[in-house]
Amino acid sequence: MDAKRSKMFARVSKEIAIAVKEGGGSDPEMNPRLRLAVQNAKGVNMPKDNIARAISNAQKDPTNFEAVSFEGYLPHGIAVIIDCLTDNNNRTVSAVRAVFNKRGGNLGTKGSLSFLFDTKGIFTIPKKEIDSEEFQLELIDAGLQEFEEEGDYYILTTSFEDFGSMQKKLEEMNVEVENAELKRIPNDTKTLPTEEAVKILKIIEDFEEEDDVQNVYHNMELTDEVIEKMQE
Repeated sequence: MDAKRSKMFARVSKEIAIAVKEGGGSDPEMNPRLRLAVQNAKGVNMPKDNIARAISNAQKDPTNFEAVSFEGYLPHGIAVIIDCLTDNNNRTVSAVRAVFNKRGGNLGTKGSLSFLFDTKGIFTIPKKEIDSEEFQLELIDAGLQEFEEEGDYYILTTSFEDFGSMQKKLEEMNVEVENAELKRIPNDTKTLPTEEAVKILKIIEDFEEEDDVQNVYHNMELTDEVIEKMQE
């Protein structure tokens, strides 16, 4: 758990650094991208001191992080896209290629698998006292495509183009957002036998353990059996 928490903190710290550099300053009120990054940092329970330190470090020593993506196939024809933020492209390429080679995958050319995924805006909202029906109606004009309930949260989905409109609408409504990000959603999923699916998820974990990796997306169906097996 400590390793996972450390990885999450490192990921959002990079997002904060890029937001300060590219979004227009260190004041979240004046920098929407930084406001989003800080919001996501709070969503993974990153302490306020850590957030303030990440912003301060980004001001003092701006690191030139670059967004790079890798695409390829894992065993059994599972497509995967790995999004990274790196200050050393050669190091990142070597690390990602090593996982593909070691685990029987094939690294593809950039853009070769993009057609298998759509980029969507995903917002995670604590339910609290929010009325579901009224809330949905308020958000339709902001580009709401899907509205789901998962436990104590509402999950909102928008198109890539409407991500900013939804973010602005939720701010105007003073709605608490636990997490908001652009995700690659597979257009179709592939179901594997449980044992094979578990092996694929372990390969994905190998990618996620690399320091430069921010997110890993795949088109494998996560069945209840697979989830239960991974939790054993």
